[in-house]
Amino acid sequence: MSSRNVHTAAGLNWWTKPSGGREVLRVAAPLVVSSLSWTIMTFVDRMMLNWVSGAAMAAAFSASIAWFAIWCFPLGVCAFANTFVAQYDGAHQQQKVGLVVWQAVWIAIGFGVVLLITIPLARPLFALANHSPNVFAYEVQFFQILCLGAPGLLLAQAACAFYSGRSQTWVVMIVDSAASLLNIVLDYCWIFGHGGFPRWGVAGAASATVVSMWVKAIIYLLLLLQRRHRERFGTLAGLRWDGPLVRRILSYGGPSGFQMLLDVTGFTAFVLLVGRLGATEAEATSIAFSVSSLAFMPIYGLHIAVSVLVGEHLGEDRDDLAATASITTLQIALAYIAAISLLYLVVPDLFLRGFFIDDSTAAESHAQVRQMAAMLLQFVAAYNLLDATQMVFVGTLKGAGDTRFLLNVSIVLTILLAGFSWLSVQVWHLSVFGCWTLIVFWCWIAAATYLIRFWRGRWRKMRVIESSPTSLGDDVICSLNS
Repeated sequence: MSSRNVHTAAGLNWWTKPSGGREVLRVAAPLVVSSLSWTIMTFVDRMMLNWVSGAAMAAAFSASIAWFAIWCFPLGVCAFANTFVAQYDGAHQQQKVGLVVWQAVWIAIGFGVVLLITIPLARPLFALANHSPNVFAYEVQFFQILCLGAPGLLLAQAACAFYSGRSQTWVVMIVDSAASLLNIVLDYCWIFGHGGFPRWGVAGAASATVVSMWVKAIIYLLLLLQRRHRERFGTLAGLRWDGPLVRRILSYGGPSGFQMLLDVTGFTAFVLLVGRLGATEAEATSIAFSVSSLAFMPIYGLHIAVSVLVGEHLGEDRDDLAATASITTLQIALAYIAAISLLYLVVPDLFLRGFFIDDSTAAESHAQVRQMAAMLLQFVAAYNLLDATQMVFVGTLKGAGDTRFLLNVSIVLTILLAGFSWLSVQVWHLSVFGCWTLIVFWCWIAAATYLIRFWRGRWRKMRVIESSPTSLGDDVICSLNS
């Protein structure tokens, strides 16, 4: 109450108060741009491949989801370095920052080498989906090439935590945007054979993504070793292996990674099963999810931002500011996604037009896919507010380290989504619209669960870092030395 009175007396409002709109957007805006750059990159990939053929686009979509499902566990572990960096920075233990980032890098290297064994598993994996022969061939090719870039993706995620975890998100925005721009240029050259390059099609799109991921990783690692960072944050001294810290990162980050894996697995099962309904259903679903991902990525940027802000404020032992940051972020997220959802309902062609080019030989099939995709965007509009709510509160819980709860909830939600997707397609023989209804109900359950967890407040007492010496302890030591 006294804090609130101070704020009122000082003339602070929603925008200027601690953890208010200005603070949240300062951290979130560059992350929104960064997230959008990655999504625009994949969106352009699929749009250009759709100019090659609908089968190529659908195959790239399903292959990239399956690839991400396999690699998202280590990605989630490496990404959790953000919470450690945020809490160490908030607790003014800067010399621990370089150490924790390098432990995340070693984890990234270990996972990156081991999971290259998934390359030969592509054929049996996609054979399970029972897609058409040409889609199957594209899926295998796209997946296997992407796997070569995955270690670079993990290294970039680990190293960028040095900046994102300390709210220096503008650096992340610049590096990620530059890498995405490189990918788009290479897409144009390698998919269609421009600039003296051969026409590689699907292989060109996957290769462009691989190159951009490795370039991004190299840039982050070089930035990490700048002199001023070596002196203040121990980014060179921290290069050593620290077994206890690695185990602590895995202890908290492991459940976070599994939670991400389960969420993506559920959606992967949904996409692959819907693909069995027919080519039109598969292409329309791929387009609808691609459009949804592009518009939804600002929410992912807010998700990362609230995780960082909660970590920083908990490191400062200010759980009140952490809660305020969460509510402010939710308000921004809901305002944005409500506007996007309205556009889905009123002008869906605004988002769909780029997927289709004039082709009289495929005009009829394009019209069917376009009409179905427009209808599927209505389902996206129905669950967008719920999905935004769960993303914000999941970010809050991750920033506190409440990852075991997130894992337990994801186990239940994934079983529900995958199980009911299979029943809908294989047993009940529902239409594509019946299957998409499942996503809406799934988002209702997830949003309600995470909202309840947030309001109960157990996350407020959680920390992933060890306690720093108190100021009282420091005073006692100084007095004894004197």
